Amino acid sequence: MTDPVVGLVLEGRYRLEERLARGGMSTVYAATDLRLHKTVAVKVMAEHLAHDPTFVDRFTREARAAAMLSHVNVVGVSDQGSDQGLVFLVMELVRGRTLRDLLSARGRLTVAEAFAVLEPVLAGLTAAHRAGIVHRDIKPENVLIGVDGVVKVADFGLARAVVGTGQTSQTGGVLIGTVAYLSPEQLERGRADARSDIYAAGIVLFEMLTGHPPFGGDTPLAVAYQHVHHDVPAPSAEVPGLPWQVDELVARTTRRDPAGRPVDAGAFLAELADARRDLGIEPVPVPTGRSAARPDTLRPTNRPSRPRHPSSPGTPRTEVLGNRATRNGQTSTLPGMGAGPTTDVHGRRPGPARPRPGVPDHIRRRRARLAVAVVVLLAITIGAVGWWLGEGRWTDVPSLVGKEEAAAIDLLQSAGLDPDPVVQEWSETVPDGVVISTDPARGEFIRGTDVRVVVSKGQERYTIPPELVGRPIDEVEATIQNDVPVQLTRAEEYDDDVPAGSVVRFDPPAGADLKRDQVVTAFVSQGRAPVAVPDVTGQTPEQATSNLQSQGFLVERIEDGRSDAVDVGEVMAVDPGPAAGPVPFGSTVRIQVSAGVPLVAVPDVVGKSGDEATAILQAAGLQVEATRFFGNSVLRQSPAAGETVERGTPVTILLSFG
Repeated sequence: MTDPVVGLVLEGRYRLEERLARGGMSTVYAATDLRLHKTVAVKVMAEHLAHDPTFVDRFTREARAAAMLSHVNVVGVSDQGSDQGLVFLVMELVRGRTLRDLLSARGRLTVAEAFAVLEPVLAGLTAAHRAGIVHRDIKPENVLIGVDGVVKVADFGLARAVVGTGQTSQTGGVLIGTVAYLSPEQLERGRADARSDIYAAGIVLFEMLTGHPPFGGDTPLAVAYQHVHHDVPAPSAEVPGLPWQVDELVARTTRRDPAGRPVDAGAFLAELADARRDLGIEPVPVPTGRSAARPDTLRPTNRPSRPRHPSSPGTPRTEVLGNRATRNGQTSTLPGMGAGPTTDVHGRRPGPARPRPGVPDHIRRRRARLAVAVVVLLAITIGAVGWWLGEGRWTDVPSLVGKEEAAAIDLLQSAGLDPDPVVQEWSETVPDGVVISTDPARGEFIRGTDVRVVVSKGQERYTIPPELVGRPIDEVEATIQNDVPVQLTRAEEYDDDVPAGSVVRFDPPAGADLKRDQVVTAFVSQGRAPVAVPDVTGQTPEQATSNLQSQGFLVERIEDGRSDAVDVGEVMAVDPGPAAGPVPFGSTVRIQVSAGVPLVAVPDVVGKSGDEATAILQAAGLQVEATRFFGNSVLRQSPAAGETVERGTPVTILLSFG
């Protein structure tokens, strides 16, 4: 199936040409750098990891750290980025094969070949350890052997980025790495330092010498159990005739207690140089797998095979001679035996010859000296073990309180102790990153290596995001309840800008530092404040409408009325009026315009006396104009009775004899 990623151009520069390898965490492609016109390797992170912001952030920072490593035995990192949903790392492309491929083809390597591969691996790790970078995943798959014989270590920093996701911590529950090469402290506590890389490198050395890792099992858990509870066996148990110096080197570098291993790759490299010098091994070219293999030094597979018992048919019996000629890889002949090689540190290991009559005296003397040396060594070992079990394992805990975390860990490790675990706690008095306490405390003696270190996270403070201002109160309460451990209360206030039901402000303000469980008040908008209705009586309808609308009111004009006090065409009444007090913003105000004075019906006063008629008409709001003609009884009136006239209209009455 065609890889859909092949052909993509990342960041307009790296065109993915061909998929080279694929794993659970990433896929490696050969790519063309369109800017520099050269071929590079691009490692693309697995999709499920690329969507984890924490992992991507840690991966980016560790990629920058790996890019600072400039060493011939470390795969160079030149760029890192993300594009089209892909998080990627750009590295130099190494043409060749992995150590895993070489072991699959060769079965195992000679001592000289194993040293030739391991030395550049340790040189690259030394540069990393001095830069403060721990690889955490040394294995044959991560050792690249170029066609030119240059050995490079790959995947620097990636394992440390995985730790940042919490997957390799004590609480993560998932251990990232190949269990066949993980150190006991990684398996038990999820912790790793430079000595963990030493352990893995020692396992790789064992595998190069024997063709398979030291521990096998049906499940990863079974393999992990053996790493934690069993010592790595001597390679000579698998390949009879290997020098005891090689067995000791493997044993020292794969001790279950990290304190017993070389402190870093530089120390391992120095011990490897001492072993090469003691064995008289001359440098040989790094095996690239391009030349024909010698059939007598290879096994057809690198699968674990059951060691053959010395008494099994066909098992060679060999003896290693201790003279200089033998250690230089030359041959020696024993008296009474046919000529043939007695030792070959470059691969083949003839077994020890069976004792037979007539063994020369110098051989017997050498054996006697060897026996005495073994007895002395056993005595020294027993004494050292007794000291360790009695006094040696008691260590005085140094003073760490008040020191920066990195400095405290350096002091612990210098004393042969491990900061396990490192716990972070809030503190109102101790600055961030400074040690608060240790268990055991300063000056106490500890029988073991683990010291619990409590480091300050600084003052426990929280903030309410400013973007919550203006959001609905229900949404704000849900967000704060989930994210900010404070006590939230409500208060209401009017606000001309924030809609009703939304948060106007917080007290203390949003963005301020808050302690856990501190009371925070959220002021919720009730909308705009009520507005007093202005007095618009006596104004024209147009003036009154404009004034009311400027205060946010809706204006409704009702049927005109009549008023004695307001001229025609002016506003005579407002509802609600100023006397009603403030009303809600946006309320409707009704206005009534005067159409003149009120109308009245002219009463019938014909036949009434003049005084009586005058009183009736005036009571109706009319004026009286009387014309007297020889009498005092109303003979006629104008306007006539029943007519409707404005109040104050004159009514003329004619008085005469009734």
